[in-house]
Parts: sequence; structure tokens; C-alpha cells
Amino acid sequence: MRSRRDQDTAFADFVRAERGRLVATGRLLTAGDVHLAEDLVQTALTRVYLAWSKVRTDRSAYARKVLVNSFIDHKRRPFVRRESATDEPPDSPVAANDEGLDPTLVAALAELPPRMRAAVVLRHVHDLSVDEVAGLLGCSTGNVKSQTARGLDKLRATLTPATTPGENA
Repeated sequence: MRSRRDQDTAFADFVRAERGRLVATGRLLTAGDVHLAEDLVQTALTRVYLAWSKVRTDRSAYARKVLVNSFIDHKRRPFVRRESATDEPPDSPVAANDEGLDPTLVAALAELPPRMRAAVVLRHVHDLSVDEVAGLLGCSTGNVKSQTARGLDKLRATLTPATTPGENA
């Protein structure tokens, strides 16, 4: 049986190794909202810490699942539905894109519904299988395939430059 100190050390090592990837995933899930991504990662890491001794297999996958669930739970909260967007944000945008995320892609992801966005990010950014994504999202594999296909179609439509009439494609 491991001591509490050993568990805390193992968890701290895990956080140092995985936090950056979790924040990058959180930024994609939240369509670039750095602050919300940080909040979701903090919530996910707290939940992982509480379950640390029970999770014996792939803790990275477990943390990613908790992050996705935290994101979906957040989107269901009533205050999220009551928020209204304004033209001028209260604080300035982040100047540096240190995770290497393409701002155009992040903006296109913002147009997708949350579960569709999660399916696309998990399938094509994290390269998870359909079965793994279905397990993370708690849905059928058919639903994952459908959400991913429709999400990719929407991303293609958003990211592909429109041709003007008379141009050869």
C-alpha cells in the first residue's frame, strides 16, 4: 500500500507531464476560450486527484474523459445559456498562441455544437478510435461517426474559401 505522500508525488508528476496537453484539449473543446479551458482543466485535475488511488489503468485517458465530461456539464449549466455575447470583450485577447493552435481552426470549431466539437477533437486531434470516443462521450459508435462526419462537413464549409461564380474550381 502506497503512502499518501507517494500518491501526492505521483499525482504531481502526472500533472507536470499531462497538464499542457489537457489545456490544449480544453482550448479546442472551448473553441479557444483560454480562461474556461483552464477552469475545466482545474476541475478535471481535482476530480482525478480525488479518484487517484482508484484509477489504476491509463490515467491520461481517464483525465481526458473527466475533462470532456466537465466541458459538457459546463455547457448544460443555466448561467451558460443566459450569457450574451458582446462586440467588445472585457479583457484583451491573448497575444501569443503558445500551444500552436491555428486561430482559424479554433474559430471554426467555435461554430460547432459542444458534443460535435468534442467528437471531432477527440477523433482527429487525439486520434482516438470511434469506440474510445463513444466511451468518453457516453454514446453509441454510430452517434460518434455521425457527429464527426457532420462536424467535418461544417468545418470544411467554414474553412474552404468560397469560389466566385465563373471561377474554375
